Amino acid sequence: MPHEHFRILLYSMIVLTAIVFVILYFINAGYGMFRQKNWGPTVNNKLGWMIMECPVFIVMLSYWISSDRKFMIPYLIFFLLFQLHYFNRAFIFPFLLKGKSRMPIVITISGMIFNLINGVMQGEWIFRQSPIDLYGSLWLTSPYFIIGVALFFAGMIINIHSDQIIRNLRKPGDSKHYLPDQGLYKYVTSANYFGEIIEWTGFAVLTWSLSGFVFVIWCFANLVPRANSIYKKYKQEFGEGVGGRKRIFPFIY
Repeated sequence: MPHEHFRILLYSMIVLTAIVFVILYFINAGYGMFRQKNWGPTVNNKLGWMIMECPVFIVMLSYWISSDRKFMIPYLIFFLLFQLHYFNRAFIFPFLLKGKSRMPIVITISGMIFNLINGVMQGEWIFRQSPIDLYGSLWLTSPYFIIGVALFFAGMIINIHSDQIIRNLRKPGDSKHYLPDQGLYKYVTSANYFGEIIEWTGFAVLTWSLSGFVFVIWCFANLVPRANSIYKKYKQEFGEGVGGRKRIFPFIY
């Protein structure tokens, strides 16, 4: 991809991110606790998640395979960390889901399209657009690398642990909503989303790239309004039980 086209893609995504952020404060994406029939045909939740998440794994894999940089240590680490997240999201997380929930096909397709674009943004920068001398051996001892890796794993641990808490709220056959109160759910109602934002902030710092930060602001624009909707839903159902919890960022919002 020509560098000029790559920059246009990144800046276009920033503009789209701002639009999505505003829209999602008025419209609840129709999956999970907000699923409604007016979102159209649905697909099995497990299948929907796998279809939605696996394209980015495949795109990044193709960039790595075709790159002359693939065995250079910094690039290999970027690749493995990115793929670690999406291997879990595409091939482990869906099969841990309980119940027989369904996901609107439009949500599945929308998520798949974004993931394809994100795979291009990250893969294109790491393996083609970044200067060949940018990520040398000294990068492994730089503050960007050390802080980025620490944030990435901290966010991943929070995200996975929080998802596990949610999965275990219900007993088999139960369809009620419960207010999670373990882990970081003591402080926010969307601890899993908080973990994911921290994780990708770490990746952006780790690569110190515009493409990485575009992904972070996309996560912010998608997950913060969603966390607000979940907070309001819990307030309606559990009232004072929500207590002093914030929406997504402990002690802040």
